[in-house]
Amino acid sequence: MTEQNFTKRPDANTRAQDTVAVQLLRKHRGDVPTTGWQLLRRRLGPVGLVSLAIIILVVAMALLAPVIAPYDPFEGSVTARHEAWSLAHLMGTDQSGRDILSRIIWGARTSLIGPTIVILITAFLATTLALTAVWFGGKVDAFISRVLDVLFAFPNMLLAILAVAIFGPSLLTASIALAIGFTPYSARVIRSVALRERNLPYVASAQLQGISGFLITVRHILPNVRTQILTGMTINFGYAMIELAALSFLGLGVQPPTPDWGLMVSNGQASLQQGFWEQSIFAGLMIVITVAAFGYVGEQLGGRRAAGRTR
Repeated sequence: MTEQNFTKRPDANTRAQDTVAVQLLRKHRGDVPTTGWQLLRRRLGPVGLVSLAIIILVVAMALLAPVIAPYDPFEGSVTARHEAWSLAHLMGTDQSGRDILSRIIWGARTSLIGPTIVILITAFLATTLALTAVWFGGKVDAFISRVLDVLFAFPNMLLAILAVAIFGPSLLTASIALAIGFTPYSARVIRSVALRERNLPYVASAQLQGISGFLITVRHILPNVRTQILTGMTINFGYAMIELAALSFLGLGVQPPTPDWGLMVSNGQASLQQGFWEQSIFAGLMIVITVAAFGYVGEQLGGRRAAGRTR
């Protein structure tokens, strides 16, 4: 027995050394991601990296609008109406003689601010409701689930139109209404992940040590569901941008003369029938490209399930 045990030990050590050697070799050759950037690059892939670059460019355009916009987005000229492309106006001018490129650049601000408000409010409400339901369970969980079921019955656009009819058209009103409509989708996913964490042994161990439920939830459960929260925010951003653009198109969101991509599509509709397509097409392309970029990045990071949207 002693000789057998003695002869087995070198084999085990050798295998362990070989495993470490292989891992070090892969790490050296770049087979295994060693940094956050390498992991993100492998997760997103080439198309995802292009999408991420588009998102960064759109955000930079919104932040640097006062610097890079060639003209005042509100200043027009009756004599410069519907001018074609030129060096002076790279995308032409609209029906009021305003530079379309400048309005596209400034419109990135309102087109990003609205969805940002939506996803922040949604993340806060969904996370709070989900963690409260998971921790207390029982009647509290049942009550919150019934409230979410009621919200599921109302389409997001219907809630937004109802809110606008009561409080008047504005970007903030539409954003808050959409956030309430988005909450059930995110809360459902966060609750399922948090419930699994709630039943793990470390939670019971923390309770035995006398740690309060609030601290356990904030310090331990919440960090373990942050991936689902962030991924859901990324995907919901695209949905929010589409629906806010639709509301602006209908005149229920951003109001003229504020530059906004959805509003520009609506304003250019009449001109489109006259053959002046630049305003509607360029603004529409910005919406499509930005939504596609956010959607693809979100899909690669966690998929539709992270946003609670499986339809």
